[in-house]
Parts: sequence; structure tokens; C-alpha cells
Amino acid sequence: MFSKKIIIHYSADIVDQPIVHRLVKDYDLSFNILKARIFPRREGLLVLDLSGTKENFDRGIQYLKKTGVTVEPLSDRVIQNEDKCVHCGACVAFCPTGALYIDIETFKVLFDAEKCTGCELCVTACPPRAMEVNLF
Repeated sequence: MFSKKIIIHYSADIVDQPIVHRLVKDYDLSFNILKARIFPRREGLLVLDLSGTKENFDRGIQYLKKTGVTVEPLSDRVIQNEDKCVHCGACVAFCPTGALYIDIETFKVLFDAEKCTGCELCVTACPPRAMEVNLF
């Protein structure tokens, strides 16, 4: 089973199409909506944890691109700015997925982008603003 967290950006002219439904029916993919900002007649955004066979996943991503939506990995949009991070650990307490954690040997805050759901709680919790999330 292959799984990846992706961001889908919809344009206003296709926001009313059943694109995610097609991923399930035509490509046998499962999804979990991690974040959604979709409004009628306006552009929107979905953050999905998409899973299935690697072949079906790749075919589904190609379908999405053909429909005109922009698709990118979530891990490309959430970063820990090492220059700003003071490793205080404030963000760790707010991270619901364990994507941020303290290394017990070095006492540094580490970030696992694969566990991140893009909830943005770390951004507001971080005093030096070392966590950066840009979903738009």
C-alpha cells in the first residue's frame, strides 16, 4: 500500500466537479481529508492523505493534473527553518501527529514532514516562528 499527503489547489471553474469521487471510483484510491478550504465559485484547497497501489496512485495524480488542478506534496510546503529554531520545544506540545519531536540524545527539535498534516498549530506555538506552513 502506497500513501502520500498531497495538496490539491482547485480553480474556481472546476471547484464543483466530483474530482475526489473519481479518485475513489476510477482509481481505487482511499483518502483522508486533512484540511479543506472550498467555497462555491471560488478557488479552493484540499490536503489529502491519499493511498492505494503505487500504480493507481500515479494514475490518479495524472488524472488530477489533466483536470486542471495543481497537485504537490504536503512536505514541500511545511518547513522547519533551522536558522530561526532555538529548539525550545514549544511546538512539540501542540503537534497532534508527532511530526515535531525532541531528539533525546541532542535535545534538538526534529521535524518529520511525512507525519505532518498541515494543521498549522506549530506556527502559532513557535515563539521564534521557525515553523513555516504555506499551503496557498
